[in-house]
Amino acid sequence: MGFASMTELRPLDDGTIRRRAAQMLTDHIIRGNFVPGERLTEQKLARALNVSRGPLREAIRELAEIGLLVSVPYKGLYVRSVTRKDLEELYSLRTALESFAFERCWGKRSEEAILDLRQRSDDLKATIDVGSDSRRAIEQELYLHSWCFELSQHSLLMKSWQSMRVNVYFYFSLHQKAHHRKGPLRQSHDEYVDLACGDSLTRMLAHLKDHMRQGLVTTIEALSGELDK
Repeated sequence: MGFASMTELRPLDDGTIRRRAAQMLTDHIIRGNFVPGERLTEQKLARALNVSRGPLREAIRELAEIGLLVSVPYKGLYVRSVTRKDLEELYSLRTALESFAFERCWGKRSEEAILDLRQRSDDLKATIDVGSDSRRAIEQELYLHSWCFELSQHSLLMKSWQSMRVNVYFYFSLHQKAHHRKGPLRQSHDEYVDLACGDSLTRMLAHLKDHMRQGLVTTIEALSGELDK
């Protein structure tokens, strides 16, 4: 590399280090390298990741916000644990809210909105095809499911979805772990997207309920030995 090229390089800033640390921690949690409920320390994490404490604290704060880590005052930092009841409650609430979102947005589906949904699906598939970024796959799957909430133009419903995203993110990470892959199956949202762009709200709602129930059942079965009572 010549001198001119070298001058274009920039040292990694704290934001870049934070993002890399957050990605590595997320990958370890999703792969099951940390036991649910395991206590972690900043000192050991900083040494293991070879990062300074400042960016690491920001990465930890980010993962705590999305629910992968739990910070307990005066006690420490823990990998989040989950119970069967947690998963069943999430399924029931998410199904109810997303069904309502589709009822609200059904008459608002324009050609532009439909193209937007299909683009979100294509972007998720592109990430699945690469197969190396579990965190991005989760974020894009969340973005796909956000479509009906955004289109509903219902502010309280959107706030409810935003507050629930933390738990949905954690559920998607468990789903990846249960199925030993970095994202959903490539075709897993094809019917969802086709029905969302179709002409039958009844069929869409029936599929939505079945789609979520299937994911819940397979995740509970796969993690049955790891779920808290």
